[in-house]
Amino acid sequence: MFTDMDYDLEEDKLGIPTVPGTVTLKKDGQNLIGISIGAGAQHCPCLYIVQVFDNTPAALEGTLAAGDEITGVNGKLVKGKTKVEVAKMIQAVQEEAVIHYNKLQADPKQGKSLDIVLKKVKHRLVENMSSGTADALGLSRAILCNDGLVKRLEELEKTAELYKGLMEHTKRLLRAFFELSQTHRAFGDVFSVIGVREPQAAASEAFVKFADAHRNIEKFGIQLLKTIKPMLHDLNTYLHKAIPDTKLTIRKYLDVKFEYLSYCLKVKEMDDEEYTSIAMGEPMYRVCTGNYEYRLVLRCRQEARARFAKMRKDVLEKIELLDQKHVQDIVFQLQRRVGHVALLRRVLRRAEGGGRLPHRGGPLPHHDQLRRPITGGERRREAD
Repeated sequence: MFTDMDYDLEEDKLGIPTVPGTVTLKKDGQNLIGISIGAGAQHCPCLYIVQVFDNTPAALEGTLAAGDEITGVNGKLVKGKTKVEVAKMIQAVQEEAVIHYNKLQADPKQGKSLDIVLKKVKHRLVENMSSGTADALGLSRAILCNDGLVKRLEELEKTAELYKGLMEHTKRLLRAFFELSQTHRAFGDVFSVIGVREPQAAASEAFVKFADAHRNIEKFGIQLLKTIKPMLHDLNTYLHKAIPDTKLTIRKYLDVKFEYLSYCLKVKEMDDEEYTSIAMGEPMYRVCTGNYEYRLVLRCRQEARARFAKMRKDVLEKIELLDQKHVQDIVFQLQRRVGHVALLRRVLRRAEGGGRLPHRGGPLPHHDQLRRPITGGERRREAD
């Protein structure tokens, strides 16, 4: 298009400087260097990199980035060529390709326009909406397919609810133990007073023993509370420090994620505008002048994607560590609580077996004596 015009439009760089350079890339096993190319003849005077693919020679070398202009391949200029012709020139080279480029010295703040900010807000609003609801409201959005982190976040919420319920149950259990210990203490005080005032020596001794048994139960109950209380502290630390710290990291991740998706949506909208204008036979001004605005957004998208990948990795690692701590900690805490409750039951059974309540006529008869049938002589003595 620009070659057929009566005058040539100068490149509108939007104040973005460029720096020329050369890089040699060794091809991979598929004869590729790992870049996709955009624009070029016949509508744009510049051929530029649209995307640098992960784990490819271009990505591993690190010099080329999205938005950089390609000016030559192996010493041959590419000005006025189409992107298909340039791709064939790169493929025709064996083993190593020498790429001549103009490095786009882009400032990410320049690409973060009001439109990107509004798109981030929109992504936050529609994050929890179903696709049907978003479509009904006319809200376009970019989404991540098969995002496994969403499931991990749901599991984290369930874990937080589990710990919250376990903390509440432990608090009720400690409160019940404390009230039970105070009840045993009150029983011990009462039986001690009765034992002191009991005139019969055997009954007095039995009441005192029974009082001591209840007081020992109270002492063990207090000891049990002191032992189990750190468990409550550990659960509280996990629930109110470890999980909130992970959620804070997740909120930072979501902010980076929404920014990356906003740039993806912006690129898609600009692509649609470009295709529509070309289909109508009226190429856009930005395309005819080097498409620098579009290339700036491409660079911002690449940098946002790098931040997103890093934050995603950090979040997954933190959630994995939190899951491991959860599995190890929950088993230890439950075993500790069950062990102390079982120990309390054994103490109560021993106290029940060794401190039976006496009656006013002397020590309580043995169970065998209660089950033995009464003889005729005993009946006559009771009648007398």
